[in-house]
Order: sequence, then C-alpha cells, then structure tokens
Amino acid sequence: MIFDLWDTLVDWRPTAIDRMADRLGRDRAEFWAAWDASRTRRDGGEALELSLRALGADEELVPELVAIRREATREALVPRPGALDTLEELSRRGLQLGMISVCSEEVPELWGETAFAGRFDSLVFSCSVGLRKPDPRIYRLCLDELGVEARDALFVGDGANDELAGAERVGMRAVLIHRRGQAPIWPEARSWDLRITSIPEVLDLC
Repeated sequence: MIFDLWDTLVDWRPTAIDRMADRLGRDRAEFWAAWDASRTRRDGGEALELSLRALGADEELVPELVAIRREATREALVPRPGALDTLEELSRRGLQLGMISVCSEEVPELWGETAFAGRFDSLVFSCSVGLRKPDPRIYRLCLDELGVEARDALFVGDGANDELAGAERVGMRAVLIHRRGQAPIWPEARSWDLRITSIPEVLDLC
C-alpha cells in the first residue's frame, strides 16, 4: 500500500506563502505566482535558501523566511482523522507501507517529529531523490524498497501531479481520495472511477 502525502494523509495548508509575501512586502498574488513557478526546482532538491534568494529575498531575511516555511509545514504534518489507525491496521494485516511525496526539503527534515515517524517501510521524498510524480522511476523506487511487484500494490492519492495515471502506467492499481460532498481538486482526477473519501476506506480495498 503506497500513499501520497498532501491532501491524502494530511491536509495541505499553504499559509506560509502568504506569510512570506507579507514579510517581504510583496503582493500576495504576485509572490504566489513566482513561488509556484519555481516549485519544480525545490521539489527536485533546490534548497529553500537558494529559492528565496532567486525570488529576490534580501539575505538578512532568508533565515526568517525559511523558519516561516518550516513552521507552517510542521503545523500541516498532522494526520487526517483515521490515518494512523488505518496504517496500524494495514501493518497488522502484514502489508508493506510506502509513501511518495512531491515536496521540498523541510518535509523530510521534519518527518521524524511527526506522528508518522517509523510507520512506513519506504519513504520517497522528491527533493531527496530528484524525481517527481508521475515519473515512473519514483514509483519503482518505492516498490523496489518495499520488495513488491507493481501489480500487487495499491496507490492512494488526491490526483495531483497526474499521480494516479502515473501509478497505473507503472502497473499499480490507483485510488483517488477526495473530500466527501466535494468534487476532486484536480480536473484530471474528476473522472477517476475508483475513489474513497476517507483513509479508513482503504481497508475495504485490500
């Protein structure tokens, strides 16, 4: 069983971007656009400090901005209801557990402080391996670490980064998770057939 992180195991809370824009005295919309445009570099391993300097942050503000980002990420890395109990039950059933996240460096740096620490048999962070979903290599890396064949694995995610189709192209079965009563966030996932609205529902699929 392989999980996505953001909007799957935890809720995505992009509050740090507004906080950083305000500290820099930048228009929020303008800073959001610039931050988003540089995302692939951070997800691929570029340090937050380098990214912020490239976005025009003064040198003396960079440590403060990094701290804002880290604190917001720490606040966000809180399991969704039922997530920990589900992971525990999956492990009790003898399933290997993996997690693949497209993220920047603060996520693996903070991971050991979270309630998820020690619960996965494979952790693949894009910033650590230089690969992003839906690159087939990032899925295969996780599968190899788990020692399972793609046909025997289920991938669970909210559909960002074309991750569901990417997982199926590798040979896994993929399930969409989205909020009950709401359409999936990502347009490419809105026609996905296999779907759940809470993490505990995966127990019915394995």
